[in-house]
Amino acid sequence: MIDIKLIREDRDLVKENIKKKFQDEKLPLVDEVYELDKRVREVQVKMDGMKADKNKLSGEIGKLMKDGKKDEAEKIKKKIAESGEEIKSLEEEMNELQGKIKDIMMVIPQIMDPSVPIGKDDTENVEVQRFGEAVVPKYEIPHHADILEKVGGMDKTSAGRTSGEGFYYLIGDIARLHEAMIAYARDFMIDHGFTYAIPPFMIHGDVVTGVMSFPEMEAMMYKIEGEDLYLIGTSEHSMIGKFKDQIIKKEELPIHMTSYSPCFRKEGGSHGLEERGLYRVHQFEKQEMIVICEPEESMDWYDKMWNLTVEIFRNWDIPVRQLECCSGDLADLKVKSCDVEAWSPRQQKYFEVASCSNLGDAQARRLGIREKGEKGTYYLHTLNNTVVATPRGLIALVENNYQEDGSIKIPKVLQPYMGGKKVIEVKK
Repeated sequence: MIDIKLIREDRDLVKENIKKKFQDEKLPLVDEVYELDKRVREVQVKMDGMKADKNKLSGEIGKLMKDGKKDEAEKIKKKIAESGEEIKSLEEEMNELQGKIKDIMMVIPQIMDPSVPIGKDDTENVEVQRFGEAVVPKYEIPHHADILEKVGGMDKTSAGRTSGEGFYYLIGDIARLHEAMIAYARDFMIDHGFTYAIPPFMIHGDVVTGVMSFPEMEAMMYKIEGEDLYLIGTSEHSMIGKFKDQIIKKEELPIHMTSYSPCFRKEGGSHGLEERGLYRVHQFEKQEMIVICEPEESMDWYDKMWNLTVEIFRNWDIPVRQLECCSGDLADLKVKSCDVEAWSPRQQKYFEVASCSNLGDAQARRLGIREKGEKGTYYLHTLNNTVVATPRGLIALVENNYQEDGSIKIPKVLQPYMGGKKVIEVKK
């Protein structure tokens, strides 16, 4: 949510930003908010004047009564009562106007960073750089579901009986490898100075609308029936929500935390070949990172954050690339965003395994996350980035460490988390 001062002072800037996001249907909203805000300020001025007059008249009543001028005092009382009714009516109008403004402001996109490439959708996202050599071995790489089944590591059939489509059992060494990845990512982030947290896995609706747009919420979130609670789709939601309505001291900044959680998402349906495996599922686990910082520091943190994810995947012998999200693919709350994509030697292309976002003051403004400093009270910037999300990270690891005999090589840094095991063998 942008500062309404931008609409008061530079409507053209806000409109140009909307055009760059190819959301021309939202252009009339800018002028609508401008007029509503103009009326709000007119009503405020009128109310302030009437309240001042009312207070002045109230002060005269006692004097008139003391002087025995009861009739005059009664007339003023009547005038004050009439003024009170009009003030009440203006307050009701004010509340209605502010409600309309808030609803519209929630759908006007955040001002993008000037460096964001302009493009209509994700097909126009821009590859920035690659890390590691994308190798295609001479032998065939099977579908990850087949690899996992051969080592006795996955059972989707049983999960279908217990839970339905989009769920899975991980078994034996693959389940252990999955947890090793999460544990390694946790320790990696702690070693880089991030504070570890395990957050609530359910959050209230006002936190949901504070951290994401309504269309995103409808597409992703599972609601608990009969309660104001939603299952989180990522721990960023509850981690940023932790600071709701807080004024943070300057000496406590920057706040940088890493969090573990299961994640729950509605996504499913027909996804072609990937429906067989673990690419799109309703439940997965994730190590996340969030930062709350001074506005002028947020772009530096953005670069630090996605680079940490790249380093982790390279430590697992997985080639990756950074793909910058273009304007049309950028969610409305985001200032700038990029994906880290892992190489798939089976498909001979990259696929998303992490996403890093700078949200500017959008979430902070919605949730009331502020700092009180020398330049007054102002909204801070929030950022989030995937450290590793399984099972997508597991797919990348399995494919890139698959050996011709069907076994899976365990990257050296993960071996201590696997009891020293170096290879996951095919089940006889």
